[in-house]
Amino acid sequence: MSKASGFLSEFREFAVKGNMIDLAVGVIIGAAFGKIITSLVNDIIMPLINFVLGGEVDFSNKFLLLRMPEGYAGPQTYDALNKAGAVVLSWGNFLTVLINFILMAFVVFCLVKAVNASRKRFEREQAAEEAAPAAPAEDVVVLREIRDLLQRK
Repeated sequence: MSKASGFLSEFREFAVKGNMIDLAVGVIIGAAFGKIITSLVNDIIMPLINFVLGGEVDFSNKFLLLRMPEGYAGPQTYDALNKAGAVVLSWGNFLTVLINFILMAFVVFCLVKAVNASRKRFEREQAAEEAAPAAPAEDVVVLREIRDLLQRK
């Protein structure tokens, strides 16, 4: 067997192990879940915050202008200033990403907590089943009955 085929077979064994496949599934679901959290923040939470603050607050367009490009007379939006080469501190975008992270961390915490509780419950049930004595087989029961009858005679 050549070194290349040994390497490939070793890689194939690594790639098809259950843990690797579980990890791949987790990454795919995590990416999709990240989109759900981003939508939750952008489409539900931020509009509620805007409503509470009493107006049209667009956090993605909240920034601090550090340096204006020479001779720039265009619009004062984040995208326009960024394209023109201005130095801007985009604290609004950071705030949105931070809220995304906090929500994602909270949801992951809740999921891990639920999985751990489920795992503990399953382990307790398994321990209870192992601790309970198994019912004797039917032939053992019949033999015991015969023994008890013979002892009475």
